Amino acid sequence: MVVRANNDRIGFARVRDEFALPTSFSPEVVAEAERAADTRHDDREDATHLPLVTIDPPGARDLDQAMAVERRAHGFRIHYAIADLGVFITPGGVLDQEVRRRGQTIYLPDGNVPLHPTVLSEGVASLLPGQVTPAALWTLDCDGDGTLETAHVRRALVRSRARFDYETVQASFTAGTAHPSIEALPAIGRLRREHAVERGAVELQLPDQEVASDGHGGWRLALRPRSDVDAWNAEISLLTGMAAAKLMLGAEVGILRTLPDPENGAVQWLRRSARSLGISWPRSMDAAQLLAGLDPTRPETMALYMDATRLLRGAGYTVFNGKAPKRTTHAGIAAPYAHVTAPLRRLVDRFGAEVCLAVAAGQDVPDWVCEALPELPRLMAGSDSLAARVDKACLDQTEAWVLAGRVGQEFDAIVLRSEGNAADVFLPDPPVIAKCVGGNLPEAETVRVRLTQADEDARKVLFERA
Repeated sequence: MVVRANNDRIGFARVRDEFALPTSFSPEVVAEAERAADTRHDDREDATHLPLVTIDPPGARDLDQAMAVERRAHGFRIHYAIADLGVFITPGGVLDQEVRRRGQTIYLPDGNVPLHPTVLSEGVASLLPGQVTPAALWTLDCDGDGTLETAHVRRALVRSRARFDYETVQASFTAGTAHPSIEALPAIGRLRREHAVERGAVELQLPDQEVASDGHGGWRLALRPRSDVDAWNAEISLLTGMAAAKLMLGAEVGILRTLPDPENGAVQWLRRSARSLGISWPRSMDAAQLLAGLDPTRPETMALYMDATRLLRGAGYTVFNGKAPKRTTHAGIAAPYAHVTAPLRRLVDRFGAEVCLAVAAGQDVPDWVCEALPELPRLMAGSDSLAARVDKACLDQTEAWVLAGRVGQEFDAIVLRSEGNAADVFLPDPPVIAKCVGGNLPEAETVRVRLTQADEDARKVLFERA
């Protein structure tokens, strides 16, 4: 369900100004990127014969990953190409310095603030269809149960055959017309998801709240439910990140994405929440198994997913060199894991890829990589915080636009998380998540609420129990 915002002042320039987002790259940075874009890469393996394809949101041009999944006699072989930014960026150069300042691409509804100049991120470094592109090419062999047997990565030249989006791929699987390169994706994706649940990985299938153009100069709110293709595609990326972590730990050098295990009190609190929501949780079942088996469209499931976010707090990066760290796992994934699959959009992935490429080739990790590792957690924490605040500001702004002029109207809302005399509530129509005040707001119940505030300047929406 979508609602168009009817407001002549719609735009996100104020958000950009408020967060001091850069509007361009300096001439020096652009010049260095353009010189790098003209570089030839004939000295690497030619893997352009692989029938790789990409799956990304519609209209995306910063394409980090391309895949081809093959069935073997006793399992699967996954070819997974990742954009190779290391060959375009000179360590210590003006481009490198600027990318470190930015940390990651910031996405807004009216356009992104790219991590790299678009001549790279949407041009020669992107895995665009028909283009020969340098890549870090992973080969991941899994057995018939989906267990990873071997993983290898090397530098290569690749050429994507086609660019798909999630809805198109989902429709092709439904119709039985999937592209041959991803025909086996559902099979390996389901097996990997089963492994994730067995490991204890926590996945919260909350629908994504999105802001999109209505095509006429305005904006609409929409909910994008997570499809099977989303999950299967994510499992390939996670598999690669876990393989990368294994390489790093074996070499005792690298940077992991880590998350501490939830304290026992948090799990017990979630059990009490499930009980209050009427969700049966056998003592023999862990949180991952429970959450994976729930219907994500049910109100009580949505409420429990919101409560379960408490299990996933405290993520960060762990750097090590010469000795394996004490904390190696990401509790949400239930395994060691490293970011290596999105270097066009995230700074840390370029360095993670360089570690893996060196280790896989039997070489020492370059000094410039080792020297940069200790500063990456700080740089990524800053950019992660900024990206989250910008995303929230854009959603809050659009919700206020959509609801402007409707103060005093009543709506049906599902109570997601209730604390004291207030709650987070979800309105299916329009698709808004906001605060509601008032007594008797039981989680997972549908209640009648009244809009009391829709302040476009403050980006604030507030409801009360009707």
